[in-house]
Amino acid sequence: MHYLSDHFGGMHFVWWIIWFIFLTWIFFVPYDIPYQKSKNEDPLVILKKRFAKGEITKEEYEDSKKTLESIN
Repeated sequence: MHYLSDHFGGMHFVWWIIWFIFLTWIFFVPYDIPYQKSKNEDPLVILKKRFAKGEITKEEYEDSKKTLESIN
């Protein structure tokens, strides 16, 4: 029988199962990636976090805060 030959049986079938599980895991398992920012996060909250981490100076923080407040 052709479907039980080396081409369709044995390890070939195992690799199909592995790929199916892998793709299912990638597309359907919900998880949060820690380094990705939330799309719904407020810009002012992001600005406060950057200031708290020391990524920006106080002057940059205040200037950016004024800019964000003037937009709203």
